[in-house]
Amino acid sequence: MKQEKKFKKLIRAINWYPPYFFSGIKVIDYSEDYRMFKVRLKLSWYNRNLIGTAFGGSLYSMCDPFFMFILIANLGSEYIVWDKYAHIEFVKPGKGTVFATFSLSSKQIEEVKLKVDELGKYIFEFPCEVVDNSGVVISTLKKGVYVRRKDFQKPRS
Repeated sequence: MKQEKKFKKLIRAINWYPPYFFSGIKVIDYSEDYRMFKVRLKLSWYNRNLIGTAFGGSLYSMCDPFFMFILIANLGSEYIVWDKYAHIEFVKPGKGTVFATFSLSSKQIEEVKLKVDELGKYIFEFPCEVVDNSGVVISTLKKGVYVRRKDFQKPRS
């Protein structure tokens, strides 16, 4: 219950988080079980690059924490979750409002849990796409998320 309150507070606050607020990034939808988040980036004068399209850093920022959030909310307090790496590919210029949806099924979350319970720790890779209003892909992203059991002991050499 305590963690659920923490996440509700986080979701309300994230749209006011300065890197999001001042980049025009907003969480516009999420599921009550925190397994899905939909994020929007509105193109404006303060998040355009030199050629007038969406700044790549803003496109990346809108994708940054959500797979980590999903896992933290759904794995429980016996796991440590960290963003480890990301690879973004810019496919087309972002010329207007763009969107990204992040989701993991209960089956995927269970697979994460089983793998980490077996190995103690693991880095999972999750893909996502940033699309425009028409559904055209603007960029693709792969997020590497590190998950470890809190009680995991490193093997001694």
